[in-house]
Amino acid sequence: MTRAFTLGPALLFVPGDRPERLSKALERADAAILDLEDAVAPDAKSSARAAMIAADPDPDRVVVRVNGPQTPEFARDLAALAQTRVRTVMVAKAEDPASLAALERYDVIALCETARGVVHAEQLAALPQVVALMWGAEDLVASLGGISSRRDDGGYRDVARLARARVLLAAGASGKRAVDAVHVDIADVEGLSVEAQDAAASGFAATACIHPGQVATIRAAYAPSAEQVAWARGVLDAAVGERGVFRYEGRMIDEPILRHARALVARAARGG
Repeated sequence: MTRAFTLGPALLFVPGDRPERLSKALERADAAILDLEDAVAPDAKSSARAAMIAADPDPDRVVVRVNGPQTPEFARDLAALAQTRVRTVMVAKAEDPASLAALERYDVIALCETARGVVHAEQLAALPQVVALMWGAEDLVASLGGISSRRDDGGYRDVARLARARVLLAAGASGKRAVDAVHVDIADVEGLSVEAQDAAASGFAATACIHPGQVATIRAAYAPSAEQVAWARGVLDAAVGERGVFRYEGRMIDEPILRHARALVARAARGG
């Protein structure tokens, strides 16, 4: 039986050829993503795989991002993974559901970061080995021939916003979780905070990041405020004995609102 995706809310990328950074990453973040794809130069991928095997990554808190199934590196990455205890694999540039058949014994995070990947998000999410979807803005725009995922004001362009929403909806439709994309402007703490707060409120389970300094901002964004938790507990207490719709503090409460309250209490219990 496939495990549920429970990692998060802050997932920190670590270069695959620098596995010695894993322990420090795990001290700071909720989980680490050891990256064998974009973070590793082509001529260093073989040594990165050897380093991963030697590092023996923690199977409970380390995700390994492998190269896309369209590349010759994919099979080599899987052969290396078989020599580790790793259980959770992020597949870069996931597009064709059939290409993930070789990962049936793993929990898979399918990274929808191309036009084809986003269009096929629903089929990818439906696979039993897929526990979560993630999306990526920069590769997506590059796959369309574009040059920037963001406007001059820092906000995402419409095509990126559409992809983000579609991946979240596809994951939710199959009962899976979704991971929000990295915020590449490390100095833009305010922008990261706004996006992570929106991700948490919209239903994302986690946000990936590329720098340890981003972890605290993400955690704070996902953690419900004391006021939110007090309201959620109050409305759930008030619901005991009620039948159907009722009023609480002047607001109409029905089942969708109760689900919001349960989600807030659950997030508070797990710390974000």
